[in-house]
Amino acid sequence: MNWTPRRQRFRQILKGTDCITPATVFDPLSARMVEDLGGQVGMLAGSVAAMAILGAPDKMLITASEFADMALRICRAGDLAVIADADHGYGNAMNVQRTVRELDHAGLAAITIEDTDLPQPFGSVDAQLLSIEEGVGKMWAAVAGRVDPDLVILARTSAAIITGRDDCIARIKAYEKTGVDGITLIGARSRDDLEALCAATDLPIMLGGLGSIAPEPDEAAKMGARICLRGHQPYLASLAATYRAIQQVLGQNNDGQKSQQAAPPVIDDKILRQLTREDTYDSDSGQFLR
Repeated sequence: MNWTPRRQRFRQILKGTDCITPATVFDPLSARMVEDLGGQVGMLAGSVAAMAILGAPDKMLITASEFADMALRICRAGDLAVIADADHGYGNAMNVQRTVRELDHAGLAAITIEDTDLPQPFGSVDAQLLSIEEGVGKMWAAVAGRVDPDLVILARTSAAIITGRDDCIARIKAYEKTGVDGITLIGARSRDDLEALCAATDLPIMLGGLGSIAPEPDEAAKMGARICLRGHQPYLASLAATYRAIQQVLGQNNDGQKSQQAAPPVIDDKILRQLTREDTYDSDSGQFLR
């Protein structure tokens, strides 16, 4: 498939003046939902991938190949531009280069690579960062690893909430020299810190993990943010709906006791037919199986 057009559309978003919120995607149908409902961008998070692939928490237990396979199944389902959280690139700088190549082939529009020391080192309790020098090496490798020059590489850091404003600004300025296309800032201790961090670069910014200090889209746009992450409600809501449906089938309540609960709503047949592209499959069946 030709992935370039969706990547070029995403680059236009980064060059624009608005700040948009992507919707979480986790399988082909969720990606089609976003696309059919007019969404411009989907977000494939590492935490969501860990749950969907392994049923595990976000502890860096999935492999790069598992993540790339998931991304491919999502991207080839339609034409949605999808951002992926590629965590630390699944290893050192050489692994980052390999990971970016695999995710490039999977069709993603954008990839974030972070400078957190992952997986959690032995004996550590709190999150730790790589040195700036190692972080820079990973960003260089990520940029060198892409095959399609339109694939967007975003340098991600959580330094603002781990080591503070000054170190975060130093990392932003170091990473922007590597040729990355934007900066992903996760968390901030205050609105003043957030404004200072955004002012430290002219590159497009993606924001996340801001909680109560998250600015409104118009405010974020003025700070230079073009993407603002606001959690993974679609995936978590789907888990809640599935849980309730299984409870109803088994005749249980939340305490595991026998109970007759009303069945939760199911998707409309017409919508499901649209999402599965059943008309196209019916047409192909009529053409090739007659």
